[in-house]
Amino acid sequence: MDTQIIAQLIVNGIAVGSIIALAAVGLTLTYGILRLSNFAHGDFLTLGAYLTLAVNTLGVNIWLSMILAVVGTVAAMLLAEKLLWSKMRSIRATSTTLIIISIGLALFLRNGIIFIWGGKNQNYNLPVIPALEFGQLRVPQNQLWVLGLAIVAISLLHYLLQNTKIGKAMRAVADDLDLARVSGINVDRVILWTWVIAGTLTSLGGSMYGLITAVRPNMGWFLILPLFASVILGGIGNPYGAIAAAFIIGIVQEVSTPWLGSQYKQGIALLIMILVLLIRPKGLFKGTI
Repeated sequence: MDTQIIAQLIVNGIAVGSIIALAAVGLTLTYGILRLSNFAHGDFLTLGAYLTLAVNTLGVNIWLSMILAVVGTVAAMLLAEKLLWSKMRSIRATSTTLIIISIGLALFLRNGIIFIWGGKNQNYNLPVIPALEFGQLRVPQNQLWVLGLAIVAISLLHYLLQNTKIGKAMRAVADDLDLARVSGINVDRVILWTWVIAGTLTSLGGSMYGLITAVRPNMGWFLILPLFASVILGGIGNPYGAIAAAFIIGIVQEVSTPWLGSQYKQGIALLIMILVLLIRPKGLFKGTI
């Protein structure tokens, strides 16, 4: 195949991988700290995209729209924590119960989005910007913005986890929640911060996905398999592993398209995960924060 086409697909894969990485970090944090496999995570990503759309269509700048969407998405996640997850933790609900509840929450969010915004594809109100040309390679400027925003967000997350008190507390809770509690760590505060970080990254991921594709009600649902594949492949609970795995999955998905067609992208994510787990059952990296 023409190397130009391969290079173009790799660029597309990096952009998609950036979005998967942001959302996968939020998903792996909620599992690593709260032991919650949240199947509603993809629909919170969709909510972020639609809140950005709602604000943007009022004439607000796209970047400010993204920030306001983050506030709305975090608020929705904290509401779910208050009404659902905190109560489930208090009765020590099983992981199966939590999974079923998260699937129900996902369906509730998706149908709520369809009820409010309708089921058709929509686009942000953005000026038409010509793609940048590097030789024969054409790179849409939105893809560069997506990659740049992802790098900034991931860098800030790294600083927070490694150099702040709350970051160290989050790592302690991920290692052993009960030990962290008796050590004097405010676990409720850590849980609050976990949802704030997860909501921020997930909302940004959804907003950025809307920059490179249409905003549609099932966009997050179609990303949930690559998200879980990234989390498992990178080592459950390891945000850095999830980021690396997300880029691998994003690039391989896009590069496989000419041979397998776009309808099998989700299957590629699952296949990569299975092949790696056959060799390394715990994933590519150690599975803790």
